[in-house]
Amino acid sequence: MKLIGAGLPRTGTMSQKIALEMLGLAPCYHMVNVLSDLSLVPPWIEAFEGGQNWDRIFGDHQATVDWPGAFFYQELVEAYPDAKVLLSVRDGDSWACSMRDTIWGMLYGDTLMRDLSSARARVDPSWASYLELVLAMWDKSGLIGSIADGFEASTLARAMDRYNDQVRQSVPADRLLVWSPADGWEPLCEFVDAPVPSAPLPHVNDAMTFAGRVNEGAITTLVRWQDQRQVQFAQG
Repeated sequence: MKLIGAGLPRTGTMSQKIALEMLGLAPCYHMVNVLSDLSLVPPWIEAFEGGQNWDRIFGDHQATVDWPGAFFYQELVEAYPDAKVLLSVRDGDSWACSMRDTIWGMLYGDTLMRDLSSARARVDPSWASYLELVLAMWDKSGLIGSIADGFEASTLARAMDRYNDQVRQSVPADRLLVWSPADGWEPLCEFVDAPVPSAPLPHVNDAMTFAGRVNEGAITTLVRWQDQRQVQFAQG
């Protein structure tokens, strides 16, 4: 592990994943790994419960950004003392609105995404376990707090600021880069000692992409479940 992303979800982490891989830190672990292969959930649940086997979880990954890795940034900083730490940041109000339309919306919102996700959890134990892990991490992080009962952008934005301050205080300055995608390639390339690519910095995974990924996965699973039910009914 050469680089540990400590930045919260919805701080451009998918763009970071692609950018770091372009800079040679490939593969880079991201929540999308887990979403595309729910068999990866149990090892993270074990890590959450204290059974942390990072080499087994990360394998040949040279970097990790986004949760679940960023949730454990303090443990990873100790486990990989030579790794650098990237704290991706974003304007608090903008981040809170992005959370409302994505992760918070999936967990608590009055949205089609939440409805489909909840329906999938009823028929797919792996998805139910994934949601339980996400909820447990958010609860333990203290970032969600009382807004589970109602969205308040300013409350969530302040929680993000507290989290970022905690990272700045807990990670040695010589290992840490505080960075926003708006800063461009140069500080990131200097930090990881890589040449600046000629291609523009990637910008991917907006709120609609997130919702589409959750919704499409849920619909596919629910249709498959219904088809299996019909076969079982036909067979008596």
